[in-house]
Amino acid sequence: MARECDHANEQKCYCCGGFGHIQKLCDKVKCYSHSLALGFSLTSMACWFEAGCQSLQQKRHSRSWSTLRVNLLYQLFLSPMQGIASRQKKADQMSHVLGVPITMDQIIMSHSPLRMFKKYHDKCVLVSGQGPVLDIAKNLGFENVVSIDMLRESFPLLDMVDHNRRPKLPSATVGHLPNVEAVILFGEPIRWETHLQLIVDVLLTHGNLSGAHHSPTRAHLPLLACNMDLLWMAEAQSPRFGHGTFLVCLENIYKKITGRDLKYEALMGKPSELTYHFAEYLIRGQAIERQWKHPVTSLYAIGDNLMTDIYGANLYNRYLEERVKGRSHKAVAKMAATTTTTATASPQEGELDHPWAGELALPSATSCKSLLVCTGVYNPSTEAASSSSANQHIRENVFHGHRDFRFFDPELVEPDHVVLDVNEAVDLIFHKENFVP
Repeated sequence: MARECDHANEQKCYCCGGFGHIQKLCDKVKCYSHSLALGFSLTSMACWFEAGCQSLQQKRHSRSWSTLRVNLLYQLFLSPMQGIASRQKKADQMSHVLGVPITMDQIIMSHSPLRMFKKYHDKCVLVSGQGPVLDIAKNLGFENVVSIDMLRESFPLLDMVDHNRRPKLPSATVGHLPNVEAVILFGEPIRWETHLQLIVDVLLTHGNLSGAHHSPTRAHLPLLACNMDLLWMAEAQSPRFGHGTFLVCLENIYKKITGRDLKYEALMGKPSELTYHFAEYLIRGQAIERQWKHPVTSLYAIGDNLMTDIYGANLYNRYLEERVKGRSHKAVAKMAATTTTTATASPQEGELDHPWAGELALPSATSCKSLLVCTGVYNPSTEAASSSSANQHIRENVFHGHRDFRFFDPELVEPDHVVLDVNEAVDLIFHKENFVP
């Protein structure tokens, strides 16, 4: 069961979810609009760090962060929680905060695994989100991309919720865009009603918005979604809606209209195993590029969200344990590719283009340990008073994970360690790896 923070008996600071011994930092500890992820090499060990806060800027000259400056290897799992940013923008952001040079090649976003889905790269793809989604899609390899705004301009009669945005005069459909062949959901958009309406229109017309809705007698267009966080922690006292909330709306609207479940070709971002496989694959590539003599075998995932960071890390660790026990490469590859038992497996075995098919099934890692920090979505002051009641709370009352992870295993939200913040997590990992900075 998820145990209480090691500092549970100390005086808590309720303004930031911290504790007495960091109360002096309370006016500085505010979560960024994204999770922070770092990775560094300690012999044959790589670490994944999430859940950043501004206090890291003050701590970056401490023993742990000075060591990071020397040993920094990889920047992982930067979930774009407030808009969609480019890898270069995230790299610049992290370089400024940590005082460590970080390039965009060291950045993994929740949508990064889309590079593997090459069978859609030449299709006409509709993208949803905010920020430079067209540029991001093109950088991922998609050649024919349209946005919600482009659809709205071509079909002005489809967006009717906001009376002020309705056409002032009778308007004919422009309709010069090609039929949509797949839909990619990058992150929470602006004007949810417009995105929800047009995405449902695309699904129910099978990409041809010039026509009327069809009866859903066949499978809808391929749908790929990134970033499943229901909630995320910003500067407010309570968590804010994430892209997972938008997905809940889309799924329920589609089912209410059609009576059928919305199916995903793939779900990316935490806690999807696919994201962890892609990250581990890139870590191996970095190790080879740097000519390390020993492979990366131990992974540490640090995060502030039980339902994404911890669940995903533990799910991936379970996969690694199964592989170590000697399951066949074929079975492991299929397990890695399958999002859930209710979602469409993606990418299917044999569908990945070279070199992904072989590489994703052969990780060098043998374990992935999860560490929960108390400075973000997880706030000990709002959790159940005891570990037993907390476990019952998780089992009976709360499931913030995505719908397609409905076969919820409470053991997967039990972190291996609970620490105060990222800095304390670094020290704990140093201790466990017998590393002396």
